[in-house]
Amino acid sequence: MAKIKKGINIWSFNQECSIEECMKIAKDAGYEGIELALAKRGPLSLCSSDDEIRAIRELADRIGIQICSLATGLYWEFSLTANEEKIREQAKAVVRRQLDVAALLGVDCILVCPGTVGVDFRPEDVVPDADDVSFFAGSEIIDYDVAYERSQAALKELAPYAEEKNVIIGIENIWNKFLLSPMEFRNFLDEIGSDYVGAFLDVGNMVLYGYPEHWIKILGKRIKKVHFKDFRRDAKGLAGFVDLLAGDVDWVKVVDAFEAVGYEGWASAEMCPNYKLFTNQIVYNASAAMDCILRRKKTGE
Repeated sequence: MAKIKKGINIWSFNQECSIEECMKIAKDAGYEGIELALAKRGPLSLCSSDDEIRAIRELADRIGIQICSLATGLYWEFSLTANEEKIREQAKAVVRRQLDVAALLGVDCILVCPGTVGVDFRPEDVVPDADDVSFFAGSEIIDYDVAYERSQAALKELAPYAEEKNVIIGIENIWNKFLLSPMEFRNFLDEIGSDYVGAFLDVGNMVLYGYPEHWIKILGKRIKKVHFKDFRRDAKGLAGFVDLLAGDVDWVKVVDAFEAVGYEGWASAEMCPNYKLFTNQIVYNASAAMDCILRRKKTGE
């Protein structure tokens, strides 16, 4: 399974680490790539200049690691399916800027949340500005059919810009009460009908209500990027996300499914840096687990 390239999401690190430190740790831990994240503020953000973004790409080149994709948590705040048109327009602006930044970084795919029907949790790092109504957009309950129509309309509008930038919009399956089956996800993408809108498949996110190997088989060539996470069904909420190989993902079936559909892209571990001590050890542990999962060395009995 060596054709799948091994990456790590920057959210997996101690959040006090700089981008440079994360890149160096990832390189040392044996990853070929790192997935960066676009923030509202900070060293890689909506406020970053083009020169600052190019400097990050040059940094990766010097360290010898590839920037394999670009995520963001901003869609919990700016949703493509929000009731307020202003927020939906802000969400589309975020997608466009994320595409711009990805092109400057030399990245071929961005992670986009297609919107929400409802959200039962809020990431801890999302902090509202005073009087920022967009912060509450993720708490709305949107009629399913309305969310479907709004999301598709936005993505059809954005697809030509993605093509112009030569960067794919990767739609992630996520805990948003939306696109809950692989057949629906497949039809949603096919109805958009663009080579620049595909699936950013998170292996762990559907374990609560499905089986990742089924999603891989049904989505097939529509899969553009992959996240590796593991999940225990008998746990509650976000606590169910555990170290790779510690959950209920059947990694043998998952890898077999990827081989069957001919997937040869990136798989990036997206871990929760919840170790109380030696926080970045999770990065090294995930690397060793991915070597086993991807059959790069013999696994223990």
